[in-house]
Amino acid sequence: MARDVVICKKNELEIDIDCEQHILYELQEAFSFDVEGASFSPAYRKKFWDGKIRLLNMTKKTLPSGLTYRLCKWCDKHGYSWDFKNNPYYGLPYEQDERIFSDGVELFMNKIASVKPRKYQVDTVFNSLKEYRKTIVSPTGSGKSLMIYSIVRYLKSIDKRTLIVVPSKSLVEQMAKDFIDYGWDPENVHKIYQGHSKDTQAYVTITTWQSVYGLDKFWFRQFDAVVGDECHQFKAKSLQGIMKKMPDCKWRYGFTGTLDGKQVHKLILEGLFGPVYSTVTSSDLMEKGFLAKLAVEIILLKHPYQKFDTYNDEIEWLGLCEYRNKFISNLSSDLKGNVLVLFARVEKHGIPLHEMIDSGTDRPTHLVYGMTDVKEREKVREVCETSNNNIIVASYGVFSTGVNIKNLNHIIFASPSKSKVRVLQSIGRGTRKAKGKDDFKLYDIADDFRKNGSRENFTLKHCAERIAYYVEQDFQYRMTTIPVGMESTGAGELPI
Repeated sequence: MARDVVICKKNELEIDIDCEQHILYELQEAFSFDVEGASFSPAYRKKFWDGKIRLLNMTKKTLPSGLTYRLCKWCDKHGYSWDFKNNPYYGLPYEQDERIFSDGVELFMNKIASVKPRKYQVDTVFNSLKEYRKTIVSPTGSGKSLMIYSIVRYLKSIDKRTLIVVPSKSLVEQMAKDFIDYGWDPENVHKIYQGHSKDTQAYVTITTWQSVYGLDKFWFRQFDAVVGDECHQFKAKSLQGIMKKMPDCKWRYGFTGTLDGKQVHKLILEGLFGPVYSTVTSSDLMEKGFLAKLAVEIILLKHPYQKFDTYNDEIEWLGLCEYRNKFISNLSSDLKGNVLVLFARVEKHGIPLHEMIDSGTDRPTHLVYGMTDVKEREKVREVCETSNNNIIVASYGVFSTGVNIKNLNHIIFASPSKSKVRVLQSIGRGTRKAKGKDDFKLYDIADDFRKNGSRENFTLKHCAERIAYYVEQDFQYRMTTIPVGMESTGAGELPI
């Protein structure tokens, strides 16, 4: 019996779609999405682009392989029959590894690592290996490195080699250290970043994407599997380019702490790695005692009325606002334990803020941003793990992901942000438990420039979006309003 849609695996990257033209047009529309902010693009304004991303290639009649299950669901929903066609080399578009059983995975994980795996970790590794590909959402502190390690160890046991791509040098070192701590021989792990050799026979290669994205496709052919850590960053064209150089890689796994909530972003990641699989929530981990419990204190600074024409104008003013920085300086100095102060702009906020904090306290202070050497970052981390009196002033870009400091007691959002990924990843810096630490506090600094019911300023709207993220994640929060910038009130005081 003829089917309306016949799906064949072209390679591990793409599927071929055989159907009538009118169905193809419907599919193109179904897998097309509006790009946020497209109207500001010169190409859009000149009518060279309609502001959409199309995941279906109409000329080649192909779709990213990771979206196979969505294609089948779409056909079922719209009454079109479908079937799979076997590719003699690549097999069927969807298949499962019949060798993988949950009990066997649990026994294997207990055998290969020095720590006992949690149930959700076993379930994640089982489902990942069973179905060959997954986009895995796993919050900070959930034991992501153990899951990746278990996948890699299994692949080694069947003589398969794995490439792990991470966004930073720090994460290369950190993941390699985690693997060795779990009990693996260092000879099995090869690291690539600045100046490290790209020649390797190791079973797992851990690299920054910057170090390999310019290499030709022949270099990538040595790998049977690819793991993208912090895979939410894989929407960048250069990162997608790496994946496209690995058309024969059967095992594909993307790990991230959170997705940004945009449908197109989610589908791009699913296309590269496979369907989204959520391991566990941060609130569940906190409730079960695996993570430190979070309390969010939103500090709404009430400024004298001002009107800013653009978001950048407002951000620049806030970064250089002396009384605002003084408030943050006083707050960070008064808090007990290690404090992480996060900023967005280095020259116009981070450096002057650090100078103000450093000059106003006897406590050790550290400035960390993109130009800070990897070894220096590691020193800061080690100092914080062995003492409880440090203030770290760091950029979101460096410290919001991939830096594990268990002994963090407080985080201050000194710069406003509306990025869901940045907010939740930053919170993850404080969730890890340490000796004597069962909870931690986030101070979210927000700013209100309204007067007599005037419209909300840009960053106040962003605060509302962050609150929505806290509610979504079931984090407890409260808001305190403090007048600032007025002669009678000074910078204000917050009860700690």
